Amino acid sequence: MDIRYINEKLEKLLNIPSPTGNTEKALRFVEDEFKSLGIKTRRNNKGALIGTIHGKNTDKEVTLSAHVDTLGGMVKEIKSNGRLKITKLGGYVWSTVEGEYVTIETLEGKTYTGTLMTTKASSHVHGDDTRTIERNQDNMEIRIDERVNSEEDVLKLGINIGDFVYFDPRTTLTPSGFIKSRHLDDKAGVIALLAIAKYLIKNNIIPNYTTNFFISNYEEVGHGASASIPEKTFEFIAIDMAAPGEGQASDEFSVTICAKDSSGPYDYELRKHLINLAKKEGLSYKIDIYPYYGSDGSAALSAGNDIKVGLIGPGVDASHSFERTHIEAILNTVKLGVLYLTN
Repeated sequence: MDIRYINEKLEKLLNIPSPTGNTEKALRFVEDEFKSLGIKTRRNNKGALIGTIHGKNTDKEVTLSAHVDTLGGMVKEIKSNGRLKITKLGGYVWSTVEGEYVTIETLEGKTYTGTLMTTKASSHVHGDDTRTIERNQDNMEIRIDERVNSEEDVLKLGINIGDFVYFDPRTTLTPSGFIKSRHLDDKAGVIALLAIAKYLIKNNIIPNYTTNFFISNYEEVGHGASASIPEKTFEFIAIDMAAPGEGQASDEFSVTICAKDSSGPYDYELRKHLINLAKKEGLSYKIDIYPYYGSDGSAALSAGNDIKVGLIGPGVDASHSFERTHIEAILNTVKLGVLYLTN
């Protein structure tokens, strides 16, 4: 497996903003990668990307998915003091983005930087209120890095309601193999898909079934892979981050095979097959259950697709917060993906 490829492409993708609803730049990056491998691609009406490699069996197909959309924000209100109130895109806790550097992009494509903080950020001004103020939408605001003191000042910049707000990913690759960044959910999964595709192409491996790589763009709001799954698909594997933590079996070094999430259990026979493949090849793997989690597989099943669905992915610590994974988790995910497609 090409570690340098994974690290290089992941770092680039993490630094391309792609909150739910504004993912085109990241999708084009992935599309270009598929095309560089000679993989034909197409889009659905929602903008999701589908790349296809023909297999030995073309009567039935398998589809692997990962989502390129991430958490983010959108301007909800321009305040009279020249600061911005935002609404959340995706599910996160306000305290996990407090103090984060952000970028606001206007409809015309102009960008402005700022910082997201509470309305009582200075302890020298507000005393204990700085500590006790509730972190919620009404008490969080963006301080724009421009000379603005009124709503009119902000409007003159071209900033308006509905403009997207990007959180600084602060991507760091450590010498010990850790990858620290926002939005590893699920850009680590997207790069795993690219690495699987690259491995097949570069080694002239024909998968058992025609294989589709589905890059969804609305997973964080629940309907990513709910439509346009290739009609011959009989098995669907979502690749999404696993969530280590108290009470969980997942870790940052293994591929996790999910048995159940908030939408219910994943296909039993498919799960057993994935576990047996991982066990036979000596992969570092875990089996886990996530009570506060849904995936593109969940969306596909909820939409009524007649398919078997499995869920695998690299362990990502502090999901929807200060995320971190390790290159070994991504490698184990790629290896399991290749084994699935060739066995």
